[in-house]
This record gives sequence, C-alpha cells and structure tokens, in this order.
Amino acid sequence: MIGAWSELRQLADNNLEDARDRLVELLANYQGFSGKRIILIFDAHQVPGAGGKYKQSRLEILYTKEKETADECIERLVGQLRGRRVVIQVATSDMAEQHVAFGKGALRLSARELLIAVKEGEQIMRKQLSEPRPRQSSLDASLTEDMKKLLEKWRRGQW
Repeated sequence: MIGAWSELRQLADNNLEDARDRLVELLANYQGFSGKRIILIFDAHQVPGAGGKYKQSRLEILYTKEKETADECIERLVGQLRGRRVVIQVATSDMAEQHVAFGKGALRLSARELLIAVKEGEQIMRKQLSEPRPRQSSLDASLTEDMKKLLEKWRRGQW
C-alpha cells in the first residue's frame, strides 16, 4: 500500500515510519467504519531480530519474522483462516500474490480498490458527523396533557 498510494509514497520518501503510521491510522478508521477485521502486515524480512504482533486501535499489525516476506506471511495466514467460514480479502497490487491468495481461497483486492473503499468510508463518516442528529422523540412528547396528569396521579398513588 505504501508504494501504491501517493500520499503514503510521498511520506515514505522522507520517513518510512511516518508512512506506516499514516497507513495504520487510515486502516484503523476504515476498520471502525466497516466493521471488518483487518490484519496489516509489514515486511521486515531483512531486519535481523524483527517480527512481532501488535494491536493498535483494534487493528492487528504484524511485522514479518527475519527471512519471512510479507507474501509468505499472507499465504500462511490465508491457509490458517480459510476453513473458518470467514471471507478473507487480501489487499495487494502484486499480481502473483493475488493469484496465490485467490488459489488458497481468499478474495483479492488491489491497492487502488482498497484506497477507494477507505476514501468512500471517510466521506460517509464525514457526512454523518456533519449532519445534525434528529432529536430523539420521547414518550413525554407524544402524550396529551390529560394523559400526563393521569400518569402523574398514578405515580403519586392518587388514583
């Protein structure tokens, strides 16, 4: 995603960690909106001693182990999750990885398609947050004055 999304690519030119942080932020918001479980995998196969699993904003973040690529990690996870009656989507623009993931039972999603979904989710959320919420009607608002008086008498034991 970092290489495929222009905003992230520009951030990565200066600082890869900034690009990763922004991707985490975008996907955490998308997960909150969509309700989908998202596992974000960062490739750390060339970093000695790397690897780990973290949670941030309910988003699962995996750093691959030393000598394990993100593609290998994705394939392993698809194999583990496949038989659990869940729909698995793998977001990558790597055509070979899309074919492998599809062959293992996952649906494929390009980086562009994921970006479109994330941006649409942001627009919907912005619209929902900017619209005034309708005032919730209460029972009190729908009762006549006579009915309110009668209920008040009952409450006080004066019936």
